[in-house]
Amino acid sequence: MIRFILKAISLFALVVAVMAGTIDAIQSVSASEPVLTPLAVAWSTASPDTIALVADGIMRHLHPYVWDPAAMWVLSQPAFVVLLAVSLVFWIIAYKRPPIAGRFTA
Repeated sequence: MIRFILKAISLFALVVAVMAGTIDAIQSVSASEPVLTPLAVAWSTASPDTIALVADGIMRHLHPYVWDPAAMWVLSQPAFVVLLAVSLVFWIIAYKRPPIAGRFTA
């Protein structure tokens, strides 16, 4: 059950990453130069209230230095790259290795 949830989160992050990458590609072609939308801009466009809520929660429950250098660096990266990394991490966590001895062992 947990693997299913992790794989669903991974799939959702992958779909959103592909959408963000497609939007960036369309904007790059129309502008005739590379356009990479930062995660903070994409997030604030989609849901401006949640980014403030997350920032307040991190600063209140964790140390403020976690927000300023670490989270701000992540938010300044391209949205599709961060979402692809999140998708990969959740897929790796949910991955089940095949048995070493093979399929027909006891």
